[in-house]
Amino acid sequence: MLLAGAAACLPRPALAGAQVEEPLADAVRSALSAAIASDAPPKPRFDAIEPRLAYLRWLGEMSERLKRQKSEAQTRIEFLETVWYESTRAGLEPALVLGLVQVESGFRKYAISVAGARGYMQVMPFWSRLIGDGQASRLFHMQTNLRFGCVILRHYLDIEKGDLYLALGRYNGSRGRPEYPNMVMGARKRWLVSGQA
Repeated sequence: MLLAGAAACLPRPALAGAQVEEPLADAVRSALSAAIASDAPPKPRFDAIEPRLAYLRWLGEMSERLKRQKSEAQTRIEFLETVWYESTRAGLEPALVLGLVQVESGFRKYAISVAGARGYMQVMPFWSRLIGDGQASRLFHMQTNLRFGCVILRHYLDIEKGDLYLALGRYNGSRGRPEYPNMVMGARKRWLVSGQA
């Protein structure tokens, strides 16, 4: 009984599946490498006040929701700013990325799956060789991990012609099976802004 209670307190293992390394056309590899290499800081710019206010409302609401996973306010805000920046930059919904992070790593920066995937978005080390600088240890850096994860998910969405279900399955290495996409889409609901569907 004591062992069962102690086991319940341990962090759950990271969920990443056995994502498959696929050959990339040179043009695709170049485009993905360029998307990863940009040194832009995760600070949003707004042309009008209303989008800025919407962003600040989102930041406040998500910060409250994330307190249990990230208790330190500065760390939580930096994480959310980066999620918003990288997801928006890749043309992804921030709620989807937060749902994916929740399922993949439980918001643990140093999570490693049994397949070897790393960090918040459980990026496989082969990606650092294919489109990065080859240093897989950098996948534990928050912005690097979120950028790789968002760029890779966008790539899979493009391959799957916008089919989110298939793109999520490909991201996890379980393409065609419903469990993983359903978990991510279920977790996504927690991160939608009030009034969003």
